[in-house]
Amino acid sequence: MNEQQSGHSIVFIHGSGDSAQTWRPLMQRLPDERCIALDLPGHGTEIANPGPERMGIADYAEAVRGELERRGLHDVYLVGHSLGSAIALHMALTLPALVRGIVLVGSGARLRVAPQLLEVARTNPADASTMLADWAFAPGHEAMARAYYAAQEPTAPGMLYRDLAACDTFDMMADLGSITQPALIVTGEADRLTPPKYATFLKEHLPHATLAMIPDAGHYVAIEQPDAVAAAIRDWLAALP
Repeated sequence: MNEQQSGHSIVFIHGSGDSAQTWRPLMQRLPDERCIALDLPGHGTEIANPGPERMGIADYAEAVRGELERRGLHDVYLVGHSLGSAIALHMALTLPALVRGIVLVGSGARLRVAPQLLEVARTNPADASTMLADWAFAPGHEAMARAYYAAQEPTAPGMLYRDLAACDTFDMMADLGSITQPALIVTGEADRLTPPKYATFLKEHLPHATLAMIPDAGHYVAIEQPDAVAAAIRDWLAALP
């Protein structure tokens, strides 16, 4: 867990196989906000508390809700990447009094996972991480991808598969119109895991959505272009009523 205080209360939720440290570059560029990055069960500082073998998006959302309650946090902005964005969407729909707005990074209303990747994550997580390193960053960012995955914090056994399996069953395509909070959708133009068409669908179906398409970035847009993502968040927050 990482935290810095002032401004809006912004809670960051990482993606599959990641941890709170994923958000450090972005949080450093938002010094005027109260930023809290959480570790999901079995990740980062929560490696000793993995929870059950299988968890869906609703289960992860309940874990986040419990942590926010423990900290006395409410009326927060949720920033989620990939798996984290699914959790943010679920919480915006089911816990509207808790969630003031959402930022969806590398997101989609569905997050189906390639069967090959899902199977490798089940049988050989190290190979799955290598596959993700090949796909998750924009072409030309191979060195950045290798450095990112080499620096990742360990997770409890089975977490990458559990995370990806939760994404694979996630589907809120029919529910987007019921989400009333403002939403910022941030997508890398070269995202191969959640392509820009996913972001366009979100923009067209969320009632109060803003889309920021970031050049020269893939699925890990907040790592690849943290300055541009931070600027998009600042501008979005400044424009809210």
